[in-house]
Amino acid sequence: MRFGRSVVPEASRQAHRGWGARLLAASAAALAIPTAAAVAAPTIAMAVPVAGPVHRTPAGGYDELMVPSEMGPVKVQVKWASNGSNKAIYLLDGLRARDDQNAWSFETNAQQQFENDDVTLVMPVGGQSSWYADWTSASNTNGQKYTYKWETFLTKELPDFLAGYGVSRTNNAVVGLSMSGPAALRLAAFHRDQFKHASSFSGPLNWNAPGMREAIRVMMLDSGRFNVDSMAAPWSPAWLRMDPAVFAPQLKNLPMYISAANGLPTDAPNSAVGVFNTANAMGIEAISMVTTRLFQARLNSLGINAVYDYPGAGVHNWKNWEQELFKARPYILAALNG
Repeated sequence: MRFGRSVVPEASRQAHRGWGARLLAASAAALAIPTAAAVAAPTIAMAVPVAGPVHRTPAGGYDELMVPSEMGPVKVQVKWASNGSNKAIYLLDGLRARDDQNAWSFETNAQQQFENDDVTLVMPVGGQSSWYADWTSASNTNGQKYTYKWETFLTKELPDFLAGYGVSRTNNAVVGLSMSGPAALRLAAFHRDQFKHASSFSGPLNWNAPGMREAIRVMMLDSGRFNVDSMAAPWSPAWLRMDPAVFAPQLKNLPMYISAANGLPTDAPNSAVGVFNTANAMGIEAISMVTTRLFQARLNSLGINAVYDYPGAGVHNWKNWEQELFKARPYILAALNG
C-alpha cells in the first residue's frame, strides 16, 4: 500500500504536544469574526467490470477490494447491504488515516448500526492528512512519491468500480469526521448527482477564520509531515473551493447532519484519540465547535437548513463520533430511502 503513516519519533511527538494551546488560540480568534464566505482475505480486482453486477459477496457479507486509481490501487473495506440494495454510505476517515484499515471499521460499531438497514458501507483506506482533496502537487516535506487525487477517486474511480458490484452511482450518503467533515460536505456540494446526504462530525468548517490555515498546517505536519501548501496555495481558487463557508450556497436543499462538542473533557472512556493528549483533543474540538457555529450562521444567512447537534462536553474522539453516527442514522436512511 502507498498510503503509509509516518512514524514520528518520541522527541518529535513531545515537541508537538504543546500545539493544543495554539489551536485553542486559533479558535478564540475565529470567534471574533463573521463567516467569510472483521476481516476476509482481500478481493483483488484490477479492472472495472464492464457489465454488472458480476460479483457480490453474500448479502450482509464483508469484502476488501483493491480499486484501481491514478494514485495506485486503493484498498476499500466494504460491508455489503443485508438484502442486496444499491444504497451506499461512504464513511471517510480522520486526519491520521491508517494504511491498513479505515478507523470506522475498528474504532466504532458502524457496521452493527447499519446491519439491518439494507445499505452498503464503503470505507476507503488511506489518505492521511489528505482532506480527501485533489492536491496540486505531491507533498514536498515528507518525500511523497505521488500526488493525492482523492476527490477524483471518491467521485469517479470508486463509484465507477462499485457500479460493477450493483452499488448505485447516485443513491449515496457521505459521512466525515474531523478532517473528513468538511470533505464530506464538499464532495456532496460539488457532486450532487452522487450524494443525497452529508454528515460532518467535529469538522473545521470555516477555513478563512484568522489562524485557521496555520492551524491546519500544524495539524498536517504533526500527522505525517504533510505540507498544506502542496494541497493548495494560500487563498487560491483551489483553497477557497475547500472552504465550506465559501461553497455553502451549493448545499441548498441537501439533507445534512452537522455536529461538534465543546472541547471540555469528560470522564468517559477514550477521552482522547490515539497519540493525542487531552489538551490537543480539547483544542481541536474547540476549533470544530467555533467554526461549526460560524458555518451554521452562514447557512442560516442563506436560508439553508440542516440538522445540528451540539452535545455539550466532549473532546475529539471516536466514541463521540460513534454516538453522532447513531444520531445521524435516521436522517441518512431517510435521504437514501426518499
